[in-house]
Amino acid sequence: MGLAGLAALGLGAPLLKKEAVVIVETDGCFADGVEVATGATVGHRTLRVADQGKIAATFAEAATGRAVRLAPRLDVRQRALEYAPGEKRRYVVMLQGYQVMPEEELFSIQPVILQLEALISNQLARVRCARCGEEIINERQVRLEGAVLCRACAGQGYYRV
Repeated sequence: MGLAGLAALGLGAPLLKKEAVVIVETDGCFADGVEVATGATVGHRTLRVADQGKIAATFAEAATGRAVRLAPRLDVRQRALEYAPGEKRRYVVMLQGYQVMPEEELFSIQPVILQLEALISNQLARVRCARCGEEIINERQVRLEGAVLCRACAGQGYYRV
């Protein structure tokens, strides 16, 4: 999926500098695979995890903001059987089939429009949350009723206090 997403934008792997941002929609081995295939990393701020519990990823060209989202086609496991005839082991069917299946049979590719903050942020920007006092970096603050808040204090965090 990583290579197909970059190719859909006309980019090659590994990514050079910050020419693209990849947003994966789940954590775990899928994210690792996309990282290895593309060269995008969390540390270089070219790989983001927006955990939606889906095996999907969005690839965005940094210079233009043009983006595409890839997800496996719903019938991809069934179609893999056609590419591994006679194989009984489900894992091997998928392994062999996915290696030779055309990308259009593997993935749905959909142009998408990203929220600007998903692509660009100022890594030098720092503000304090008016409620908890913690520092917020990379322009991830939220304005709520005139106050600058971190996402957790604004009710958008992954935890509550």
